[in-house]
Amino acid sequence: MSELTPNSELRPRSELRTRSSAATFPGIARHGRLRKASPLGTIARLIAAALAIVLVSGASVGAIAVNSLTSKTTVVDIPQAADGPLPAVGAIEGGFNILIAGSDTREGQGGIGGTTEDDSGNLNDVTMLLHVSQDQTNAVAISIPRDMVVRIPDCTDADEYTKPFSSEPMNTAMSYGGLSCIAKTVTELTGLPIQYAGLIKFSGVIAMSDAIGGVDVCVDGPMVDPNTGINLPEAGTYTLQGFDALAFLRSRAAVGDGSDLTRISSQQVFLSALVRQLKSSETLGDVGKVYGIANAALSNMTLSSTLSSPATMVSIAQALKNIPVEKVTFVQYPGTTGGEGIYAGKVRPDTYAGDALIEFLKNDEPFVLEAAGEDAGSTLDPNAPVAPSASATADPSVPVLDGVRGTTAAKYTCTITNDY
Repeated sequence: MSELTPNSELRPRSELRTRSSAATFPGIARHGRLRKASPLGTIARLIAAALAIVLVSGASVGAIAVNSLTSKTTVVDIPQAADGPLPAVGAIEGGFNILIAGSDTREGQGGIGGTTEDDSGNLNDVTMLLHVSQDQTNAVAISIPRDMVVRIPDCTDADEYTKPFSSEPMNTAMSYGGLSCIAKTVTELTGLPIQYAGLIKFSGVIAMSDAIGGVDVCVDGPMVDPNTGINLPEAGTYTLQGFDALAFLRSRAAVGDGSDLTRISSQQVFLSALVRQLKSSETLGDVGKVYGIANAALSNMTLSSTLSSPATMVSIAQALKNIPVEKVTFVQYPGTTGGEGIYAGKVRPDTYAGDALIEFLKNDEPFVLEAAGEDAGSTLDPNAPVAPSASATADPSVPVLDGVRGTTAAKYTCTITNDY
């Protein structure tokens, strides 16, 4: 069970909302310069929450029966698998991209979120692309809004071909061809090749948050959403696990302006706290807990064939374990709401800002994130135990990516709630 008593008091919401943009300390994502391309190695362990980057948690799982864990996963092929033999443990070099998707299927979920009679869809409710720099010192996770209208390329689902669609919501990609189709769609949108991919369901999020022992999540006011079942009665920090963790991540109506965009900001509050916790010695030093996290994740995941090798998992984990939390950045692919026609009730991609973001990632160049505005879904935690680093604004030569919002895992933030 989650501990639903707030662990700390927050300032009044009115005060939180009027904090100046200068006080938000936009984060810096610094990336190593590109080196000559080298053969891509294989995966880490997707020890992550439904949407997560637990990949940066470390290589500990490599020491504990990885073969028995990976035997529990479902394996599929994706279009852009890495060529060549799998590397020896620790041999992975260079940068790589990993797709992490979360399914909203009700099938086989024990009634979580309803039954298949309530909702028979099978959509990728969460779509994240993790980019690791060539020198493996930085990681950027791009959340692509589920309601963003994109082109869905031609895909194959159960040997059945589906034609391309010029304008469909991102979350329909899974229904047209599973994890492989999500990968093709994300690559077409971003231009980034995807070497590795994993898909997790509701039950996996619950099992992982239980294995971790809960994640400390801050809200700036009451967060009550009967649609998902989340019920946090007042401002404060709550330790969420199991169903409550899933309900928090799924909640949309009770967050920010109720849009898919502000929900992503709220999810990044959870993910940042998750990464900090996974990087802590209390988690990585507990072999039983690490094994439990790996078991919970891999027992509830579909992996690309490139992710299914134990040697690959250990190699990627070793490549990522030393990335500091301030170098793990969460952003959302830029987009706007309030459009008309095919964009009515959906998200229109801002390809200008999106292309700028991707160009920085391809070149592994440093950038500063735009300060969050009034329509954001999160705000700085006024009671954070660690103050934002002054270095976040120290280098005026580092460009600001206009229209790109996000945070770093080092920054303590709170979800902005609403009284819908």
